[in-house]
Amino acid sequence: MHELKQENSYNQLIENIGIVITEAREKAHKAINSELIKSHWITGKYIVEYEQKGKIKAEYGKKLLLQISKDLKIRYGKGFSKSNIFMMRQFYIKYPTTNLLSDNLSWSHYYELLKIDDDLERNFYEKQSSKENWSIRELRRQKATSLFLRIAGVKDKKEILELSKKGQVIEKNNDIIKTQVLEFLGLPEDHRYTESELEQSIINNLQKFLLELGKGFAFVGRQYRITLNNRHFFVDLVFYHIKLKCYVLIDLKLPDVKHHDIGQMNMYLGYFAKEENEKTDNAPIGILLTRENDEVMVEYAMYNLKSNLFVSKYQLYLPNREQLKRKVEEILNN
Repeated sequence: MHELKQENSYNQLIENIGIVITEAREKAHKAINSELIKSHWITGKYIVEYEQKGKIKAEYGKKLLLQISKDLKIRYGKGFSKSNIFMMRQFYIKYPTTNLLSDNLSWSHYYELLKIDDDLERNFYEKQSSKENWSIRELRRQKATSLFLRIAGVKDKKEILELSKKGQVIEKNNDIIKTQVLEFLGLPEDHRYTESELEQSIINNLQKFLLELGKGFAFVGRQYRITLNNRHFFVDLVFYHIKLKCYVLIDLKLPDVKHHDIGQMNMYLGYFAKEENEKTDNAPIGILLTRENDEVMVEYAMYNLKSNLFVSKYQLYLPNREQLKRKVEEILNN
């Protein structure tokens, strides 16, 4: 048998069988993925139609999704968590026809894409994921480094795309990104920032914005240090609200908020309540600002929390929306 393995004909036989097995597995995977996406889309369609027919209000809608999740898990096992059911509903809302769906993307891809509110940005990442055959991990990385905004804001799109393919994360001073503009803060559009500069610019303008409101915000500090168990923690912005008689703590999370960020902010609130508050002060307020969040994850991470902790999205936009749209379409068509 050993001699047989050395023969070219035998080696070719093994090679041919291997090709057949690989192709069969790929076809089976694509077929399963296609049916899974189709079933999730139809599930979302049924839920939306049921809600519309019954004129179900938002508050009852949340209870409905939880009940659907419980009943489906009992009958069909895992894969029907509340967050999954929520995303199936969003799937149908954002993609009202199956003609818009790509065969190259998995449900996990679409789950990640559905977190993006902006249709233009979502479309960009969807097309690039399909075109470049991105894995889920790669899609998340490209979102985290704001590929969409970097490409839309520079002239040499080929250089940025090449940068993204090499897997380089923007972290050096000369790896610049276009200013991301907070809709309500009005950051300048004629300057380029590194990622760290961007974060500081947002915090700068947020600080200025709140103080200019003239509604009781008194500035306490930025990168406010808290020391616990010989470890230092830093709150991005701390204010004292004179009318509400309480501290207001603000942390910026790029690009999204994680469950441990919520726990950390809750710890900050506990510290201020115990260490900083005077007897006449009310409970402190904590605000986490994020570009995107998983609503169900946030709901569960905040389960039974009695503190005044809020997670809020801020909206980014670039000036001249039509020009931006044309640039992105040009990139996608290449």
